[in-house]
Amino acid sequence: MAVHTIDEIYSPDARAMQHARYALAVNEFEKLYKTLPTRFFSAPGRTEVGGNHTDHNHGRVMAAGVSLDVIAAVTPTDDGIIEVESAGFPVDRVDLSDLSVRKEEEGSSAALIRGVAAGFKKNGHSIGGFKAYTTSNVLKGSGLSSSAAFEVLIGNILNGLYNDHSVSAVEIAQLSQYAENVYFGKPSGLMDQMASSVGGFITIDFADPAKPVINEIDFDLEASGYKLCIVDTKGSHADLTPEYAAIPKEMKEVASYFAKSVLRDVSREEIVENIAPLREKYGDRAVLRALHFADENDRVLREADALRKGDLDRFFDEVKASGRSSYMYLQNVFAPSDPAHQGLSMALWTASELLGDRGAFRVHGGGFAGTIQAFVPAGMIDKFSSAMEKIFGERSCYVLSVRPFGGTEVKLG
Repeated sequence: MAVHTIDEIYSPDARAMQHARYALAVNEFEKLYKTLPTRFFSAPGRTEVGGNHTDHNHGRVMAAGVSLDVIAAVTPTDDGIIEVESAGFPVDRVDLSDLSVRKEEEGSSAALIRGVAAGFKKNGHSIGGFKAYTTSNVLKGSGLSSSAAFEVLIGNILNGLYNDHSVSAVEIAQLSQYAENVYFGKPSGLMDQMASSVGGFITIDFADPAKPVINEIDFDLEASGYKLCIVDTKGSHADLTPEYAAIPKEMKEVASYFAKSVLRDVSREEIVENIAPLREKYGDRAVLRALHFADENDRVLREADALRKGDLDRFFDEVKASGRSSYMYLQNVFAPSDPAHQGLSMALWTASELLGDRGAFRVHGGGFAGTIQAFVPAGMIDKFSSAMEKIFGERSCYVLSVRPFGGTEVKLG
């Protein structure tokens, strides 16, 4: 189903706020363009649940769309121009008669718009102009992938306006990644876009990145009595690019020992049997990161099996195991170059103190700075949030739900 109502998309306690949010978008659109919008679209942020730093080596991940999203009030035009004004940002205008890559646009929203449109055209889909006003509550720098949500939003607008919703959620994710890689200039994997585009709990197997295998998992987290919390430790990602880049580099170095380009093509047994020469050639950290990949890749399957069977305790055990592996073996919880700042470690310690043997917690996303993820009993939310905000400041703990739908057109009535 390509169109969903607000009441289908958002949880009951959020519907009044969302109706008001869409009404405000209508008002802002009218102020800008002196006419009313005719269509509405939404794309969610995403959370990584399992498979920390596995996608870039063609591994498996578990992810989920979340209740924070970017929305758009839209009307189509016949001038071949896409004009998007996002709340708090200058307007972006893209002329569809020229969809070539522009070096000067790298890192901009215009590059994403142009790239998604170019991807649609490249794949034989229709494109056309439109005017849009967008507003987002997907936290930037939180690991919830605000850029992927924006890309998927643009893809859904083009899909709804000009393709009668015929382009699949998987293809929209792939075209969004194309825009980010080629036009925006960021060599990201496909997990962020796929989770935003498909929604709900999903596993993605990147053994063949051109044809990722997506499996949806029907599980209602809120009905189980737990909430999803993202804690923003407010650490800076500045100067961390070398730390992030070293992870796929070291994993691929270990793969190269076996004449493979990625670790997905190397068995755990091969790594274990060759630990001594691998240590000598690449160093201990690279070997530990390779072992993390092997275990984490299989762990995703166990997490998915536990959710499908409704075995929440087993699922939480696997989530905590993922967190321990990231801390000890992947080593992406703090940067060795900046030992004074270990906000993620502090947040994980605090979560452990508060939750004890209930729920689960782990590093969230790329790591080194930023956010942790926690599954918290609904009755503990106030206590958990207060404790985290006492340490990391106001609005550092975000209580979310897993959204059952990915990118979609929204029916207001």
